[in-house]
Amino acid sequence: MYVWPCAVVLAQYLWFHRGSLPGKAVLEIGGGVSLPGIMAAKCGAEVILSDSSELPHCLEVCWQSCQMNNLPQVRIIGLTWGHMSQELLALPPQDILLASDVFFEPEDFEDILTTVYFLMQKNPKVQLWSTYQVRSADWSLEALLYKWDMKCVHIPLESFDADKENIAESALPGRHTVEMLVISFAKDSL
Repeated sequence: MYVWPCAVVLAQYLWFHRGSLPGKAVLEIGGGVSLPGIMAAKCGAEVILSDSSELPHCLEVCWQSCQMNNLPQVRIIGLTWGHMSQELLALPPQDILLASDVFFEPEDFEDILTTVYFLMQKNPKVQLWSTYQVRSADWSLEALLYKWDMKCVHIPLESFDADKENIAESALPGRHTVEMLVISFAKDSL
């Protein structure tokens, strides 16, 4: 388990918007070390961390992150993308979904968006705040976003001070191209 550059960028976005987080219902999907979810909780959001129910060691890492950051109130659930589970069905409506570098395997893209779509049905105004590392110019979410009636806004990294080599006093290893997206339902009338 590792804190990837995308997690640092998403945590920076959360810090930049920290004034809007207190009391918000926030779910991080594919949490792993869960830096963005931890940041949201430290900023006053009501956070649920999740990772694959098929990877108990990932859920253990989420729990350890909460313990190390004195956040016993943060819930941790097993949530496997694309699977309808009791945990997914029981989730209350969320205000913000967080996803740091979950779009790394194209075969998972639709399962991720299926899960996001289900959560958007519970609250049509929810937004997915996501960072991803550009790995191939051939990989795109556009067709799937259209299929699931979603839209995407690219957020320039310089708009929240994430365009530096050192973010949050963390040197990002190697040369990475990280993108910040806000995904929501395409229909503005919802």
